[in-house]
Amino acid sequence: MAEGERHSLPDSSEDSPPATQNFIIPKKEIHTVPDMGKWKRSQAYADYIGFILTLNEGVKGKKLTFEYTVSEAIEKLVALLNTLDRWIDETPPVDQPSRFGNKAYRTWYAKLDEEAENLVATVVPTHLAAAVPEVAVYLKEAVGNSTRIDYGTGHEAAFAAFLCCLCKIGVLRVDDQIAIVFKVFNRYLEVMRKLQKTYRMEPAGSQGVWGLDDFQFLPFIWGSSQLIDHPYLEPRHFVDEKAVNENHKDYMFLECILFITELLTEEPFTKGRFSWEWRGRNAASMKTGPFAEHSNQLWNISAVPSWSKVNQGLIRMYKAECLEKFPVIQHFKFGSLLPIHPVTSC
Repeated sequence: MAEGERHSLPDSSEDSPPATQNFIIPKKEIHTVPDMGKWKRSQAYADYIGFILTLNEGVKGKKLTFEYTVSEAIEKLVALLNTLDRWIDETPPVDQPSRFGNKAYRTWYAKLDEEAENLVATVVPTHLAAAVPEVAVYLKEAVGNSTRIDYGTGHEAAFAAFLCCLCKIGVLRVDDQIAIVFKVFNRYLEVMRKLQKTYRMEPAGSQGVWGLDDFQFLPFIWGSSQLIDHPYLEPRHFVDEKAVNENHKDYMFLECILFITELLTEEPFTKGRFSWEWRGRNAASMKTGPFAEHSNQLWNISAVPSWSKVNQGLIRMYKAECLEKFPVIQHFKFGSLLPIHPVTSC
């Protein structure tokens, strides 16, 4: 976690970018494995990982119930996500022979594809209207793939990129950093979990028992940061049913564990520590069997002595397993806000 990679969100006293800035529609730039070098040297990579680390530091040691500033922009983003949630209710799954990948998802996605710019325009002020088409691309990329009806960490990264772009144009400010994670990203997680369950979405590029999680990664990073220096909860406690049930509403990491250990039917834990026998956390999950077997990576993390070490390890793992993997980054799109050109030295 190099200090130089961290950067700050715009301060509330800073001016927004000029309305005359040349915004462009983001496009794919990573077409072959050798192109990954361009990504790792790019301004986009530096800004993206800096954004992730800034938020990681911002939520350090704080509960979800921590009192924080909620700006108008944050409220508008939550309203946007509430709209996506409502559309799920309005688009029920269809009867089909296939158990996974319900085709009603494509109807839901078509609605978002059509309305994305209008939704983003409700968040972005009129003097920055020219940025809307560029920023809206990341929102459309953040909810899964309508052809494969799958979702994975690349889609999650697109949502983080969406939020990063809003910071870069000054819609979100430094005072918003806690709310970005606790209010906006947490609401995004709720909507994505509802999508996954409702339409039985496949995990995109799941590594099964060898992956951290079938669908998400960032809430484990930020969630472990929340738990740094906790007075009594240690990494070994997140595989304990009682500790998870009593604390999941305060910590994103434990909420993720709870979701992993739920049945599709939302049944409670089955009897016995580490003996939760069900088909992962979703009907399409690649994880099966006891916790130590279906989530081996998480099981190993429970043996790490401190949350600080867990957090540092997860950041390294995120870079190696997500940001440096061609199957994930080949779908990332680059524009004027997250450009492919090499990072500019100060």
